[in-house]
Amino acid sequence: MNLHVIDAGHFKLDGGAMFGVVPKTIWNRMITADENNLCSWDMRCLLVEEGNRLMLIDTGMGDKQDPKWQSYYYRHGEGDLVKSIEKAGFGAHEITDVIFSHLHFDHCGGGVKWNSNRSGYELTFPKAHYWTHSEHWQTANFPNAREKATFFKENILPIQEAGQLYFSDKIENPFGTNVQPLYVDGHTEKMTMLKIAYKGQTVVFMADTIPSHAHLPVPYVMGYDVRPLETMKEKEALLKEALDNNYILFFDHDPLHDCCTVEMTEKGIRVKNKGLLTDFI
Repeated sequence: MNLHVIDAGHFKLDGGAMFGVVPKTIWNRMITADENNLCSWDMRCLLVEEGNRLMLIDTGMGDKQDPKWQSYYYRHGEGDLVKSIEKAGFGAHEITDVIFSHLHFDHCGGGVKWNSNRSGYELTFPKAHYWTHSEHWQTANFPNAREKATFFKENILPIQEAGQLYFSDKIENPFGTNVQPLYVDGHTEKMTMLKIAYKGQTVVFMADTIPSHAHLPVPYVMGYDVRPLETMKEKEALLKEALDNNYILFFDHDPLHDCCTVEMTEKGIRVKNKGLLTDFI
């Protein structure tokens, strides 16, 4: 097995929304906001090379939406989903599986693109199985009022229309024995996290349960979560497991750090070491 960090670019979101009830005087020490209270966040994906499979976890937001909408999120940086995959030594046609942690636009938008004359859509990864949880698929197609603005039909329906939609909860070990899905419900219904067994270590793709190292304390929950108290319970259990087993936590949105390990302190479980994935594996 090999793991490759894929950079789908940076965007900006309101710092208060990202940290919920936590005061800016606290979180701004770790993630600095600009004059508009916006913080820069990565759209970090993970490419898992395992046997004859090349599995991409998440795809960033893509570029299908109109310029006005794009301007709300201040896309910046040099990151590009397909170019980053190519930099790792692969082409889009070689991806065998696209695993969505969830179908919010900043995690799934890059999986579908405009066709050559912009008359319709096509899949960015034409030979891939696209995976999500069946209940989350229902949520994305019939969203609640809170999440309605983050699920876009053009990001998800072309997958079904192409016949490349698969539900990970309907198949035993859908990604093999070394890549195990873990479903959580705090951020959104049945979000998929991945536990990856890698050379005697465990790397956990945290998705939006813990989007950055600054969100490690249990009460630091995003304002976007549909069930924040459930997120806190899920975080507490996951952090205890990570502490007991020395897991490497992989972050999708941290602007600087791919991942971290944890340790127990007088304030509870906190970051031990943080840095690039290559620092840990």
